[in-house]
Amino acid sequence: MPSIKTGIALWSQASQWAAFLDAAKLIDRLGYDTLFTDDHLYADTGAWDQDKHEAWTTLAAWAMATERVQLGHFVLANTFRNPGLVVKSAITVDHISGGRAFLGLGAGWFELEHTAFGLDFGATAGERLKWFDEAVGIMRALLDGQTVTHAGPRYHTQELRVLPLPVNGHMPIMIGGAGEKKTLRTVAKYADMWHVYTRPLDDMQHKLDVLQEHCATVGRDMADIELVLTPRMLVIRDDAAEARRVFEAAAAHNRMEFSAPDDHPWWGSPAEIAERLAPYVELGFQHIVGDLPAPFDTETIERLVGEVKPLLERG
Repeated sequence: MPSIKTGIALWSQASQWAAFLDAAKLIDRLGYDTLFTDDHLYADTGAWDQDKHEAWTTLAAWAMATERVQLGHFVLANTFRNPGLVVKSAITVDHISGGRAFLGLGAGWFELEHTAFGLDFGATAGERLKWFDEAVGIMRALLDGQTVTHAGPRYHTQELRVLPLPVNGHMPIMIGGAGEKKTLRTVAKYADMWHVYTRPLDDMQHKLDVLQEHCATVGRDMADIELVLTPRMLVIRDDAAEARRVFEAAAAHNRMEFSAPDDHPWWGSPAEIAERLAPYVELGFQHIVGDLPAPFDTETIERLVGEVKPLLERG
């Protein structure tokens, strides 16, 4: 039977710090494998002008407050930071946590926050993806202890080396996104983990086929890449009406629009959720991450690892 890893991604918007920290501690106590927060400077879901915690300082605080769970981002916006500084931050959090950090990376997409903070958004998505591929190559080399001199087109370093190195020698890189021409090629070249949100099974199989082709091109064994799956805004309840109530309350709290009953399909009992996830597990996704907005749904947190995970592992 498959061994299933479980994680939780806590939205950092619309939450007071005490509740945000308490949820992280609960996830650690319950035995989850991974804990994530996002990397946005404005709220990216619902109204933009909501409270929002910063990504790296959040992870450093969690590193001090937790004991077992691995820590990462869901995912860092490459456009926000210099790749060398990202590695410096990642390794610092890794040492704070005693070797529990991994590096979650993405190309960046939310134009409003870039404009507001004066950050270069790039002319097109394609340009950002070129920057991303270049940056990830630099980061992988630095994490592996290499001295990097790199001359553009986007980034420049001169005999750059980052010390100390990761506690466990190798820090995993997780890449989020499903673009077939560029993102999945970068995954094939550099990623230890690939993250994607649920999509129709035939589309997911196609993405995996494309990733396999990229892996073959770069000489990589796709089996070395851990597949990470997220059902968006999961709500686990035995009663459908109660699940809807929980979701609508979260949507209202995050100032999101919600009306139709089929706007959110990931509601259900543990057995129903496990049944729906099972075909993705068969495709190779054996790391399931619940995506949770504030106010953080303690029952879903408890039941994903306590009930859904055992059902998936029994098959």
